[in-house]
Amino acid sequence: MGDLLLIRHGETEWSAAGRHTGRTDLPLTREGEAGARTLAPFFAGRSFAFVRTSPLRRARDTAELAGLRGAETDEDLCEWDYGGYEGLTTARIHEGRPDWSLWRDGVPPHPDGRPGESAEDVGRRADRVLARVAPLLAGSREDGVLVAHAHLLRVLTARYLGLPASEGRLFLLTTATVGRLSTEHGLPVVAGWNQRPLPGA
Repeated sequence: MGDLLLIRHGETEWSAAGRHTGRTDLPLTREGEAGARTLAPFFAGRSFAFVRTSPLRRARDTAELAGLRGAETDEDLCEWDYGGYEGLTTARIHEGRPDWSLWRDGVPPHPDGRPGESAEDVGRRADRVLARVAPLLAGSREDGVLVAHAHLLRVLTARYLGLPASEGRLFLLTTATVGRLSTEHGLPVVAGWNQRPLPGA
Protein backbone atom coordinates (compact mmCIF):
# COMPACT_ATOMS: atom_id res chain seq x y z
CA MET A 1 0.00 0.00 0.00
CA GLY A 2 1.32 3.41 -0.95
CA ASP A 3 1.60 6.46 1.26
CA LEU A 4 -0.26 9.73 0.77
CA LEU A 5 2.01 12.73 0.14
CA LEU A 6 0.60 16.16 0.95
CA ILE A 7 2.03 19.33 -0.59
CA ARG A 8 1.08 22.80 0.51
CA HIS A 9 1.39 25.30 -2.33
CA GLY A 10 4.19 27.88 -2.44
CA GLU A 11 3.99 31.37 -1.03
CA THR A 12 1.47 33.93 -2.28
CA GLU A 13 1.28 37.61 -1.42
CA TRP A 14 -1.52 36.92 1.05
CA SER A 15 0.05 33.88 2.69
CA ALA A 16 3.22 35.89 3.26
CA ALA A 17 1.12 38.57 4.98
CA GLY A 18 -0.92 36.10 7.05
CA ARG A 19 -4.17 36.94 5.26
CA HIS A 20 -6.84 34.24 5.08
CA THR A 21 -6.80 33.07 1.47
CA GLY A 22 -9.68 30.77 0.70
CA ARG A 23 -11.28 30.99 -2.72
CA THR A 24 -9.37 34.08 -3.91
CA ASP A 25 -7.32 32.72 -6.80
CA LEU A 26 -3.93 34.34 -6.25
CA PRO A 27 -0.72 33.50 -8.12
CA LEU A 28 2.49 32.43 -6.46
CA THR A 29 5.04 35.11 -5.66
CA ARG A 30 8.53 34.83 -7.12
CA GLU A 31 9.60 33.32 -3.80
CA GLY A 32 6.63 30.96 -3.98
CA GLU A 33 7.67 29.77 -7.42
CA ALA A 34 11.23 29.19 -6.20
CA GLY A 35 9.94 27.27 -3.18
CA ALA A 36 7.81 25.04 -5.40
CA ARG A 37 10.81 24.28 -7.61
CA THR A 38 12.85 23.18 -4.58
CA LEU A 39 10.38 20.30 -4.13
CA ALA A 40 11.28 18.73 -7.48
CA PRO A 41 14.00 16.42 -6.03
CA PHE A 42 11.33 14.67 -3.95
CA PHE A 43 9.55 13.60 -7.12
CA ALA A 44 12.19 13.33 -9.85
CA GLY A 45 12.22 9.98 -11.62
CA ARG A 46 9.24 8.62 -9.69
CA SER A 47 5.79 7.51 -10.76
CA PHE A 48 2.71 7.85 -8.60
CA ALA A 49 -0.61 6.11 -8.21
CA PHE A 50 -2.24 9.51 -8.75
CA VAL A 51 -1.55 13.25 -8.49
CA ARG A 52 -4.49 15.50 -7.61
CA THR A 53 -4.57 19.22 -6.98
CA SER A 54 -6.92 21.92 -5.88
CA PRO A 55 -8.29 23.76 -8.92
CA LEU A 56 -6.87 27.04 -7.58
CA ARG A 57 -3.85 28.26 -9.51
CA ARG A 58 -1.46 28.45 -6.58
CA ALA A 59 -1.82 24.67 -6.11
CA ARG A 60 -1.80 23.82 -9.82
CA ASP A 61 1.28 25.94 -10.44
CA THR A 62 3.07 24.41 -7.45
CA ALA A 63 2.46 20.93 -8.85
CA GLU A 64 3.84 21.93 -12.25
CA LEU A 65 6.92 23.64 -10.82
CA ALA A 66 7.61 20.63 -8.58
CA GLY A 67 7.66 18.42 -11.67
CA LEU A 68 4.30 16.73 -11.06
CA ARG A 69 2.78 16.52 -14.53
CA GLY A 70 -0.69 15.44 -15.55
CA ALA A 71 -2.40 16.20 -12.24
CA GLU A 72 -6.18 15.93 -12.01
CA THR A 73 -8.06 18.69 -10.21
CA ASP A 74 -10.48 17.93 -7.38
CA GLU A 75 -12.92 20.61 -6.20
CA ASP A 76 -12.92 19.09 -2.72
CA LEU A 77 -9.24 20.08 -2.37
CA CYS A 78 -10.11 23.80 -2.43
CA GLU A 79 -9.09 25.76 0.62
CA TRP A 80 -11.46 26.49 3.52
CA ASP A 81 -14.08 29.03 2.44
CA TYR A 82 -13.42 31.87 4.91
CA GLY A 83 -16.65 33.71 4.04
CA GLY A 84 -16.63 37.24 5.45
CA TYR A 85 -13.07 36.80 6.78
CA GLU A 86 -11.56 36.27 3.33
CA GLY A 87 -8.44 38.41 3.01
CA LEU A 88 -8.26 39.36 6.70
CA THR A 89 -5.49 38.50 9.12
CA THR A 90 -6.20 36.85 12.45
CA ALA A 91 -4.92 40.00 14.19
CA ARG A 92 -7.48 42.11 12.32
CA ILE A 93 -10.29 39.69 13.20
CA HIS A 94 -9.24 39.74 16.87
CA GLU A 95 -9.76 43.51 16.96
CA GLY A 96 -13.49 42.84 16.90
CA ARG A 97 -13.56 39.28 18.25
CA PRO A 98 -10.63 38.84 20.67
CA ASP A 99 -11.45 35.22 21.48
CA TRP A 100 -12.16 34.09 17.91
CA SER A 101 -10.74 30.77 16.71
CA LEU A 102 -11.24 29.55 13.16
CA TRP A 103 -11.20 25.96 14.36
CA ARG A 104 -13.92 26.48 16.97
CA ASP A 105 -16.00 29.38 15.68
CA GLY A 106 -15.91 29.20 11.90
CA VAL A 107 -16.59 32.34 9.88
CA PRO A 108 -19.42 34.79 9.13
CA PRO A 109 -21.05 34.90 5.68
CA HIS A 110 -19.34 36.76 2.86
CA PRO A 111 -21.02 39.99 1.68
CA ASP A 112 -21.83 38.21 -1.60
CA GLY A 113 -23.97 35.72 0.32
CA ARG A 114 -21.55 32.77 0.51
CA PRO A 115 -21.94 31.31 4.01
CA GLY A 116 -18.32 30.24 4.44
CA GLU A 117 -17.42 26.96 6.10
CA SER A 118 -16.97 25.44 9.54
CA ALA A 119 -14.27 22.91 10.39
CA GLU A 120 -16.90 20.19 10.06
CA ASP A 121 -17.82 21.40 6.55
CA VAL A 122 -14.18 21.19 5.48
CA GLY A 123 -13.93 17.81 7.19
CA ARG A 124 -16.72 16.42 5.04
CA ARG A 125 -14.84 17.48 1.91
CA ALA A 126 -11.65 15.92 3.26
CA ASP A 127 -13.51 12.69 3.98
CA ARG A 128 -14.70 12.56 0.38
CA VAL A 129 -11.13 12.99 -0.89
CA LEU A 130 -9.85 10.25 1.41
CA ALA A 131 -12.65 7.89 0.37
CA ARG A 132 -11.78 8.39 -3.31
CA VAL A 133 -8.04 7.86 -2.96
CA ALA A 134 -8.08 5.00 -0.41
CA PRO A 135 -8.75 2.24 -2.98
CA LEU A 136 -6.12 3.69 -5.31
CA LEU A 137 -3.49 3.50 -2.57
CA ALA A 138 -4.63 0.09 -1.33
CA GLY A 139 -4.14 -1.40 -4.77
CA SER A 140 -0.74 0.14 -5.45
CA ARG A 141 2.84 0.03 -4.27
CA GLU A 142 3.22 3.63 -5.42
CA ASP A 143 2.48 6.72 -3.36
CA GLY A 144 -0.28 9.19 -4.16
CA VAL A 145 0.07 12.99 -4.11
CA LEU A 146 -2.34 15.76 -3.10
CA VAL A 147 -1.36 19.39 -3.76
CA ALA A 148 -3.57 21.83 -1.91
CA HIS A 149 -3.77 24.36 0.93
CA ALA A 150 -2.73 24.63 4.57
CA HIS A 151 -6.05 24.46 6.38
CA LEU A 152 -7.61 21.91 4.04
CA LEU A 153 -4.58 19.61 4.36
CA ARG A 154 -4.50 20.03 8.13
CA VAL A 155 -8.15 19.01 8.34
CA LEU A 156 -7.53 16.11 5.96
CA THR A 157 -4.67 14.91 8.17
CA ALA A 158 -6.87 14.99 11.25
CA ARG A 159 -9.56 13.00 9.46
CA TYR A 160 -7.01 10.48 8.14
CA LEU A 161 -5.96 9.87 11.75
CA GLY A 162 -9.58 9.49 12.86
CA LEU A 163 -9.63 12.81 14.72
CA PRO A 164 -12.33 15.51 14.58
CA ALA A 165 -11.78 18.03 11.81
CA SER A 166 -11.09 20.76 14.38
CA GLU A 167 -7.98 18.89 15.51
CA GLY A 168 -6.33 19.99 12.29
CA ARG A 169 -5.24 22.92 14.47
CA LEU A 170 -2.46 20.64 15.76
CA PHE A 171 -0.70 20.27 12.41
CA LEU A 172 1.00 23.54 11.43
CA LEU A 173 1.93 23.34 7.75
CA THR A 174 4.24 25.83 6.05
CA THR A 175 4.35 26.77 2.37
CA ALA A 176 6.13 24.58 -0.19
CA THR A 177 6.57 21.59 2.10
CA VAL A 178 5.70 17.90 1.98
CA GLY A 179 3.86 15.79 4.54
CA ARG A 180 3.59 12.00 4.46
CA LEU A 181 0.60 10.04 5.76
CA SER A 182 1.32 6.35 6.15
CA THR A 183 0.45 3.31 8.25
CA GLU A 184 2.24 1.37 10.97
CA HIS A 185 0.91 -2.06 11.91
CA GLY A 186 -2.24 -1.24 10.01
CA LEU A 187 -2.90 2.03 11.84
CA PRO A 188 -2.73 5.52 10.30
CA VAL A 189 0.31 7.64 11.21
CA VAL A 190 2.08 10.85 10.21
CA ALA A 191 5.42 9.65 8.84
CA GLY A 192 6.80 13.07 7.83
CA TRP A 193 5.80 16.73 8.09
CA ASN A 194 6.98 20.11 6.76
CA GLN A 195 9.71 18.38 4.78
CA ARG A 196 11.90 20.05 2.17
CA PRO A 197 14.79 18.55 0.19
CA LEU A 198 18.22 19.17 1.63
CA PRO A 199 20.20 21.89 -0.19
CA GLY A 200 21.98 20.36 -3.15
CA ALA A 201 19.84 17.22 -3.05
